[in-house]
Amino acid sequence: MVTNMASILLIDDDIELSKLLEEYLQSEQFHLDAAHDGPGGLQKALAGQYAVVVLDVMLPGMSGLDVLKQLRQKSTVPVLMLTARGSELDRILGLELGADDYLAKPFNPRELVARLRAILRRTAGVAAAPSLPVHLADVDVHPESRSVNCSGKPVTLTGAEFDLLYAFLRSPEKSSAVKI
Repeated sequence: MVTNMASILLIDDDIELSKLLEEYLQSEQFHLDAAHDGPGGLQKALAGQYAVVVLDVMLPGMSGLDVLKQLRQKSTVPVLMLTARGSELDRILGLELGADDYLAKPFNPRELVARLRAILRRTAGVAAAPSLPVHLADVDVHPESRSVNCSGKPVTLTGAEFDLLYAFLRSPEKSSAVKI
């Protein structure tokens, strides 16, 4: 159970949905702020005051996927995609661009709460810990921008690949015990 009210940012152009979610999430001990367009949502998300960002794909001004790309360049805030675009390809693309979870509309609000709590459990303490760059041999990993360079050249990784590489390089003593 979440003891403090976690702050959630909803970036969705559906104002009625925003109001309904605000009411429901408040009863589940969450505080919800909303932005109704891509640029405004990105600006709020980058302010760094939210535990999780819930992001729609189809937004005015800038698509949710573009918001996610720009957000991942500057922030590691957890992102849950909540969108009517729920095809397998859409889900894969969202996750590969750095989303932490993906839930298709229509959805059960209880499932949304369960997914938000799961994200908060996984990231408890992670947001408070400084995300320092890791340098090993000719590999440079920068968690704040979620970028990797090898021999000075940028390397393109999915969100999961980046997270694994960063975890392995941060704790090489634990990584050596992993058998793949």
